[in-house]
Amino acid sequence: MQKKAVILINTGSPDSFQIRDVRCYLSQFLNDKRVINLPYILRKFIVNLIIVPFRAPKSAVKYKQIWTKNGSPLIVHTQNLVNKLQKKIDDDTTVFFAMRYGNPSIKSVLSKIKESDFEHLTILPLFPQYASSTTGSIYEYIFNSIKDWNTFPSINFINQFYDNPQFINAFVNRIKSYQPEKFEHIIFSFHGLPLSHLDNVHPKIPNKICNCKKMMPITGHGKFCYKACCYEMSRLLAKSLNLNHDQFTISFQSRMTKNWISPFTDEIIASKAKAGVKNILVVAGSFVADCLETTLELGVEYSAIFKTNGGENLQLVESLNDSDDWVNALIAIIHDEIV
Repeated sequence: MQKKAVILINTGSPDSFQIRDVRCYLSQFLNDKRVINLPYILRKFIVNLIIVPFRAPKSAVKYKQIWTKNGSPLIVHTQNLVNKLQKKIDDDTTVFFAMRYGNPSIKSVLSKIKESDFEHLTILPLFPQYASSTTGSIYEYIFNSIKDWNTFPSINFINQFYDNPQFINAFVNRIKSYQPEKFEHIIFSFHGLPLSHLDNVHPKIPNKICNCKKMMPITGHGKFCYKACCYEMSRLLAKSLNLNHDQFTISFQSRMTKNWISPFTDEIIASKAKAGVKNILVVAGSFVADCLETTLELGVEYSAIFKTNGGENLQLVESLNDSDDWVNALIAIIHDEIV
């Protein structure tokens, strides 16, 4: 029987909400060439001399608002998930978790795996849809980190799982717990990306003329197009929830500039409120654990936008976090790769 290891990997979190720790985290994150795709010198100048110095204090205030007595919500949820997964997965499999930026670091987890002589390694970035700035960055970092190992375990890398039936089922059950039929409208909100990232995925078909959001089923250049996968996941959720097309909207949050994937969630929320919608349900479709972008951005800041424009109640659906449905879905996803 093979000795197996699984690494669950997410983006990461500062070690604390203190400015110095937030600055360190943002520096690691934003200096990644797959996150900000600019020439090296220009990226270093913009990130280290402009973005991080100005953004760190503001971000520290935000992290303080969501921090729990046990630390970062993202770290806490992921640790709880690993604990539950370890109890239910095969006895010959050890589950680890790491963060692309911050702690526990990928490097430290890989060191443990190397020392323990695992024969099989499954790497699972916790991003339902592939993006170069998330899953792609993890892939590159890991293989650069292990390239000098003398021996390698058998390695499986799971690129995305947005359409996995058990994953969709877990999400649907979470949404149903909020009685979606009682809301006037549902928004499936996904984390935004620069339009240039889409063009890099299918350079011969610019995003201005691509049919990614209408692609059913996803084929060809759309298979790893983040936008196409977000739209397809929304359609799968809507179908399982028996939603008509006019009952939901697909949008994108956390934009840095106007040159990001649209429509923008904050603008959709404002327009729905102005149109007389009073009660709205928001589903964060690109997150599997609650964090700054769900709890604070959607749950607090976007709720304020909704109310300012005439809405009354914006309800955020809790992420999968460490739910039993999500644990079972992970086992299915991992098992498909191991066997």
